[in-house]
Amino acid sequence: MSCGQGRMCGGVSNVPTEADEKIQTICDGVKAAAEEKAGKKYEIFKAKSYTSQVVAGTNYFIKVHVGEEDHVHLRVWAKLPHQGSGTELSAIQQGKSHCDPIEHF
Repeated sequence: MSCGQGRMCGGVSNVPTEADEKIQTICDGVKAAAEEKAGKKYEIFKAKSYTSQVVAGTNYFIKVHVGEEDHVHLRVWAKLPHQGSGTELSAIQQGKSHCDPIEHF
């Protein structure tokens, strides 16, 4: 059930947005944590698109190109100022392609 254009009830964006400099900066900040969780190093780590969910802060669900045809999906929590600000990698999904939709996970 949609509550408004591009947002689902509960504050989840259901329409992917092209990644911008802000989203790339978030990805750059969690790259080491993503590599640790994935057990591999990424030479390419380029944010492509994202959706978001407003919670106590914001969850970003980000599609990241990691080389050749490979992509990963990241869930990154951006904390509110009273929580210490900053970002934290919550989860990573590997084995994604450019065509895989970004879903809440």
